[in-house]
Amino acid sequence: MRLQDEAPGHAAVIDAPDAPAGFEAWMRAELQAVESALDAWVPADTPAGLGEAMRYGVLDGGKRLRPLLVLASCHAVRGTREAALRAAVSVELIHAYSLIHDDMPCMDNDVLRRGKPTVHVRFGQAQAMLAGDAMQALAFEVLTPASGVAPALQARLCALLARSAGHAGMAGGQAIDLASIGKPLDEHALRDMHRRKTGALLQASVLMGAACGTCDAPAWAALSDYGAALGLAFQVVDDILDVTQESHKLGKTAGKDVHDNKPTYVSVLGLEAARRQAADLRDRAQDALRRSALRDTATLAQLADMVVERDS
Repeated sequence: MRLQDEAPGHAAVIDAPDAPAGFEAWMRAELQAVESALDAWVPADTPAGLGEAMRYGVLDGGKRLRPLLVLASCHAVRGTREAALRAAVSVELIHAYSLIHDDMPCMDNDVLRRGKPTVHVRFGQAQAMLAGDAMQALAFEVLTPASGVAPALQARLCALLARSAGHAGMAGGQAIDLASIGKPLDEHALRDMHRRKTGALLQASVLMGAACGTCDAPAWAALSDYGAALGLAFQVVDDILDVTQESHKLGKTAGKDVHDNKPTYVSVLGLEAARRQAADLRDRAQDALRRSALRDTATLAQLADMVVERDS
């Protein structure tokens, strides 16, 4: 392993982790870099305290899985660091805005997120709605700097993010989710919903990292398959944890899907079958990495293991 030069204002990044200790060190350094960038780019000085609500909703919490996927994928294709860090921040902003809106009374109506009161509980519903709106816009502002990232790459990153977050991706999946309360869904319909609601943004995280470097068509397709399998695995594990863990462990209200009569992988398949499904999806993700023929995919492989083996 070697240390890359430190980017201005950000932590040094550990390259090529090839063992558990190396992976943990890489992850700590990258999490610090992402947190520093979020702290720098999410404003505090805004009208009427809006920035305070934005920063509350995105800083100091969360797994940061999506940024880690961006950065690991960029590493796999030996991509441009500055573009990848901006992509990592932008995808986390989209994720955080979606959580703020999802938690509101008109949607999932939750009061706990990342171990603290949700944004609408802390700041009121109107401020929470505006904070989410502003964070969505900020994500694309971060992706389009005046210099440092080529315009063609800016456009490609914006397209990948927009398509994953919009009607065909995250927002569409949330619409299906809300429309499915109290209704039976078969596994195919459930998979389609979660592929959109959760999987699309995780898959886009992988592809945004890959877009920051050189990636031929077979490798791009393999990374896309990896992202799709990982995205679905994440949601399957989320459904499992919702019925097997306590709220203090999850940092959000446990058992809420059951309480709200929402279809989940556990309610449709049963707990043990859901666990087998998660393991199978991890195997598919690892197979896709092998098909990519890229040399530096160890970090992506370890992230797949982390997603399936997590307990919160």
